[in-house]
Amino acid sequence: MRWAFITDIHANRHAFEAVLADASAQGATHFALLGDFVGYGADPAWVVDRVMALVADGAIAIQGNHDEAVAHGSTPGMHPDARAVIDWTRAQLNEDQLRFLARLPLQAHGDPGHCLFVHANAFQPGGWEYVQGRAEAVKSLHASPARIQACGHMHEPMLYHLSGTGKAGDFRPLAGVPMPLPGHRQWLVVPGACGQPRDGNPAACYALLDPATSDLADARVTFQRVGYDVEAACAALRATDMPTILVERLARRLTLGE
Repeated sequence: MRWAFITDIHANRHAFEAVLADASAQGATHFALLGDFVGYGADPAWVVDRVMALVADGAIAIQGNHDEAVAHGSTPGMHPDARAVIDWTRAQLNEDQLRFLARLPLQAHGDPGHCLFVHANAFQPGGWEYVQGRAEAVKSLHASPARIQACGHMHEPMLYHLSGTGKAGDFRPLAGVPMPLPGHRQWLVVPGACGQPRDGNPAACYALLDPATSDLADARVTFQRVGYDVEAACAALRATDMPTILVERLARRLTLGE
């Protein structure tokens, strides 16, 4: 059994296709999709359809804040850019796709049940607070007995741990390097964004978990970076009728990984 943790696809078809192809080549057999399937990118309908197909095949999918916003619609108090993206995205989706986003759970356990999947954090999944450092990571790890948590929301890959004595630590993982997750600690895996990385590297992010044993005592995690056709993703954005200034800002983010 090998899990692929994929999050923050943000309607980026080109990045998602590349990550799914890489995960298949790496032998992934199970998928945890950690939310924010829509927002920012040019292909929300394709991405939601692909997620729905993966769920039909047994994948776990979690609701993200962008999924919630698109499912329920924009509000007048939102930032104009956010409102524009939400309104445009909703117009691209049919009722079945919107219903799917609206009904996604805020968290789920994997098989084995020692894994917890959530978009933002385990202490208040629907509050969308970011895990920006050790303090939030520890708070999230304290909120669940799960040996391993995996969350999205933060667009940079990180790995946090908490010992039984309360000692916490963190790592900035190197791509392609397997990292052991010893059983005497709890772990929080932040795979980074598939569709919109923000760590200065435009390559798509995801993570692979090798459970090894049913209680995850000898698990390993490998953070992956996957190059994809960023220019094609930017061209797809420019072919939409979203506001030009917004499109160019989004294209710049994809190009620079910011």
